[in-house]
Amino acid sequence: MVPTSMRASVLRAAGDVATEERPVPVPGPREVLVRVTAVGTCGSDTHYYEHGRLGPFVVEEPLVLGHEAGGVVAACGAEASRHTPGQRVALEPGVPCFTCALCRQGRYNLCPEMRFFATPPVDGAFCEYVALHEEFVHPVPDTLSDEAAGLVEPLSVGVWANRRAGVAPGARVLVTGAGPVGLIAAQTARAFGATDVTVTDVSQRRLELAAELGASATVDAGRTPLPESGVCPDVLLECSGVPAAASEAIGTVDRAGRVVLVGMGGAELSLPLSHVQNFEIEVTGTFRYANTWPAAIALAASGRVELDRLVTHRYGLEGVADALTVSARDETAVKAVVHPQE
Repeated sequence: MVPTSMRASVLRAAGDVATEERPVPVPGPREVLVRVTAVGTCGSDTHYYEHGRLGPFVVEEPLVLGHEAGGVVAACGAEASRHTPGQRVALEPGVPCFTCALCRQGRYNLCPEMRFFATPPVDGAFCEYVALHEEFVHPVPDTLSDEAAGLVEPLSVGVWANRRAGVAPGARVLVTGAGPVGLIAAQTARAFGATDVTVTDVSQRRLELAAELGASATVDAGRTPLPESGVCPDVLLECSGVPAAASEAIGTVDRAGRVVLVGMGGAELSLPLSHVQNFEIEVTGTFRYANTWPAAIALAASGRVELDRLVTHRYGLEGVADALTVSARDETAVKAVVHPQE
């Protein structure tokens, strides 16, 4: 039986979250109601919590955060036929319009009408139940934990970044930033066939974890300037979001190399233009993902990308504020996960 009310952690204003009772959403004709079991915290969630906005997106009314979600199908809408109650799933948290030119080209991540969890004014998944279009609810095998099902979302970011970069067997890849996305992007590059994957960061703990997860080399950027490290990649996956680090890293990329900007940092980036021009380096951005979830689930299920190793802290729904700020208090924190049913 599905209850009529649920608990939800609601961001009321910057720095103010509280647990409230809300009606359980009623799934539309092609929607699925999902009982949420685990939700990863993301830097965007923390930014909304601390500042009440992220770029052009402003929290103007109470908002439920959280978009890295996994759960169990609880009910299906009248016309939804892809799932059955009891099925374990990972949630792709953005639903596009399906009809614009970008959607028809398969680039639905750029749909101007995208409704994405925890992006104002759309509520996210720090709650006990969510309703989502059936096409964006993906079954996961029982070999994946509930937490890993939620972390398929950042894994999709890694898959999309590697696809955008054209990572293929034999590639030499540099990943700047050993946060959760950087650690996932590095593992994904290995799974895509990269022979050399170097990860940089200023945290020795994060670099040790990167090595344990398959990085062939690490560079402590606080001790060794990247231009002096001897790294010369074909591909740069910039995951730090630090403009100075990105600019420095671009200067190491080899001829005909490719740069994908993944991390969200400053509004502007100083580009080493002569290097980019003389070496014919391709520089592109990346925004979320499109058509990545089957591949991401397969990578996680096969063990090629380890997601459970990233989880360092766990909280119940009352602990959302702590989950969003733990990385500022605890240097061992990598990924905090909220369990809405607790």
